[in-house]
Amino acid sequence: MTTVAEILKTKADAAVHSIAPTESVFDALKQMADKHIGALLVMEAGAIVGIITERDYARKIALLGRTSADTRVRDVMTRAVMYVQPTHSCQECMALMTENRLRHLPVVDDAGQLLGLVSIGDLVKDIISEQKFIIEQLEHYITGQRG
Repeated sequence: MTTVAEILKTKADAAVHSIAPTESVFDALKQMADKHIGALLVMEAGAIVGIITERDYARKIALLGRTSADTRVRDVMTRAVMYVQPTHSCQECMALMTENRLRHLPVVDDAGQLLGLVSIGDLVKDIISEQKFIIEQLEHYITGQRG
């Protein structure tokens, strides 16, 4: 069973991108587009105060007739950020994401220090890799029995 800590070690880009709550939503969107990511942690004085996602933009800006240039991140961010610890399993994260319809989970240690961010894509990639390994092992077992 893969842990979040193991998933973080395998990420090609371990950087966690963030934005201040006082920045404009336009700046958040630009940063997400530039980095090819779907969410930014909202940080203030080194602490997580929220998360802003493409979904937040679609539902709280575009559909409400607001403009991204005139709206601050703090006005549309999700304040109740769910997070996991490095010891959580991939399956626990998937369950949490499915139950709460999340696509991103910050990873923090016991002291509350931010260690990284896992996305649904990171977890799916790990599950596919694990399943591929099991299939290969079963194929070796089956072909070994016939020979």
